[in-house]
Amino acid sequence: MCLNNALTWHGVGNQQDEINMNVVMFVSNPFTNDARVYAEAKSLIQAGGRVTVVAWNSKRENPPRQTWDGIDIVRVGTRLSPKYGAASWLWNGFNLLLWWRQAYRRALILSKETRFDVIHCHDFDTLAIGIRLKRKLGLPLIYDAHEIYGYMVARSLPRWIANMLLWLEKRLVTKADRIINAWEAQRRYFSRVTDRPISIIMNCKPLQSMEYQPADNEGKFTVLYIGGLHKGRAVPMLVHAVRELTGVQCLIGGSGHPNYVQALKEECSRISNATFLGKVPLDEVIPMTGKYDCVFLMIDPADLNNSIALANKQFEAMVCGRPIICTKGTYSGEVTEQEEVGLVVEYTEEALKQAIIKLRDNPGLREKLGRNALEAAITKYNWQKEEVKLLELYKSLQNESQLSG
Repeated sequence: MCLNNALTWHGVGNQQDEINMNVVMFVSNPFTNDARVYAEAKSLIQAGGRVTVVAWNSKRENPPRQTWDGIDIVRVGTRLSPKYGAASWLWNGFNLLLWWRQAYRRALILSKETRFDVIHCHDFDTLAIGIRLKRKLGLPLIYDAHEIYGYMVARSLPRWIANMLLWLEKRLVTKADRIINAWEAQRRYFSRVTDRPISIIMNCKPLQSMEYQPADNEGKFTVLYIGGLHKGRAVPMLVHAVRELTGVQCLIGGSGHPNYVQALKEECSRISNATFLGKVPLDEVIPMTGKYDCVFLMIDPADLNNSIALANKQFEAMVCGRPIICTKGTYSGEVTEQEEVGLVVEYTEEALKQAIIKLRDNPGLREKLGRNALEAAITKYNWQKEEVKLLELYKSLQNESQLSG
């Protein structure tokens, strides 16, 4: 992957940066396309650590054991398969509890094979495993909150469940020794409920080039979206917006709720200039982003979680030097305006259409915004800078362990 070479940018692997720790991470997906978990695990390995990711093989579609770029992956499933529909939350919630038990038991077995030094839980739906394992093994626990979990599930679950999860997270987060957040508003939220040290590690991407490169899409203005497919992202709006535009095409890739994905796929099939790509392998996302003209990131400003977050799309666009289209009244829109790296519009199909036309008809504007985007990546928003913070966090845990030992 392109990530491998870029990680040498600030000298990972030097003696002063060495992390001699054996880390067990937990993630509630099969760990096939999780860019954040991959980046953190890979950085720790580059710095001399060892990482085992215990993942949820919910559909039993992936190998139970695998090594990916030096990362040991152990996938644990249950006998129940996920369900979808109005009342599926009860079934899936019970299935999650079963996975917690199975993942905890597997981690205990793994710890006897190779002693762990740190537990690293990704998102709230793995935190209970980490807390139980911490009590059993006496290890430091990192809670890596990718989202404000209750805000995120509020888009699909009854509000009372979302509120209960918010309350429960506030109780359990105090059990962690370190907290990682992905953006500043999230840090402010967690700092009100715990005094544990918090590090902000954004979903930035490794620098690909220090020189601006124009798009290479054979002359047709192309808007790209690769990411989560759910109602918080205005992907159907993009499909509708381009259908009457000449000289424009949109490409859509990603994964999400099967019913939502199927409906989106069928909608794209009815429109000549919209193409549904399906799930895009992680190592192809950045090269594809660099090939096309513009990245789409319109978020429903009513979505409690996404409206205050910075998405992967923002950082992918920056390292590729591509303009982005965002929504007014969101944090992604605020950063886009501040850095002058794209267009920020109202959350309407007409506003989106006009933004696409503006970028299509003005190559000079596209280049200006693209150059600004690359400059922002070089100076502020790149994984090399975020990686330093991750390694500093682990170094502090390593030093504490040596002192107590």
